[in-house]
Amino acid sequence: MTTLTHRTRRTEINKNSEKKVESEEDTNQERSLDNEDSGDSKDIRLSLMEEILLLGLKDKEGYTSFWNDCISSGLRGGILIELAMRGRIYLEPPTLRKKRLLDRKVLLKSDSPTGDVLLDETLKHIKATEPTETVQTWIELLTGETWNPFKLQYQLRNVRERIAKNLVEKGILTTEKQNFLLFDMTTHPVTNITEKQRLVKKLQDSVLERWVNDPQRMDRRTLALLVLAHSSDVLENVFSSLTDDKYDVAMNRAKDLVELDPEVEGTKHSATEMIWAVLAAFNKS
Repeated sequence: MTTLTHRTRRTEINKNSEKKVESEEDTNQERSLDNEDSGDSKDIRLSLMEEILLLGLKDKEGYTSFWNDCISSGLRGGILIELAMRGRIYLEPPTLRKKRLLDRKVLLKSDSPTGDVLLDETLKHIKATEPTETVQTWIELLTGETWNPFKLQYQLRNVRERIAKNLVEKGILTTEKQNFLLFDMTTHPVTNITEKQRLVKKLQDSVLERWVNDPQRMDRRTLALLVLAHSSDVLENVFSSLTDDKYDVAMNRAKDLVELDPEVEGTKHSATEMIWAVLAAFNKS
């Protein structure tokens, strides 16, 4: 009886210790997220989705290019990476049957709210879904690109408008109505041009002055932004202000980066697995 009591107590202590460790890991991930990229503005904190949309918006017109059909799925990929970086989801460990990034399922690590409506909505979908899905499938479901009518409930609606409203609340965009002959459209011109220039400069520097020629040594958020900017077809917007020589260097380095084998890079550091899994999904689509 005494032995059983001691064992029960030990089990409870072990469980409490595990919970404490998990809690500390989540807290450390949040802290590392705050500490990463110390050159960022201390006053305005943007999510990956907000940064990608900001890069895609025309400054004065306040809308993305009508010809860009990649940014919608790019924003969904950004949601998955952001959730992984905040310690809410992760890829299942590789096995003999599931070694490839595209074969491994997205698993829930923590369902605690992030404070971001889109992230929390996605988190609820991931938590409620059985069986679990892969990164590529989640991007398709969140974008609404599925033939299964029972899966349409997972589509995130009005994503650009909701992200734009977040940026309006943060004082980076404003809201206007523009007439396009046959219809009126809500637009969001950039008002805080300094914040956008800071973001553009950070990405330019990452492939020029601060180029390390090794993705494993890059800041995680910067690596994610370059991957997402490429996948969302807004990388041209980032480098367009450079001189011809620097533009060629920047584009070639960014191209070399996104043409690396995600399967190889994803095995080097578990913290970047979701980034490479998202790139692998876009490479396949």
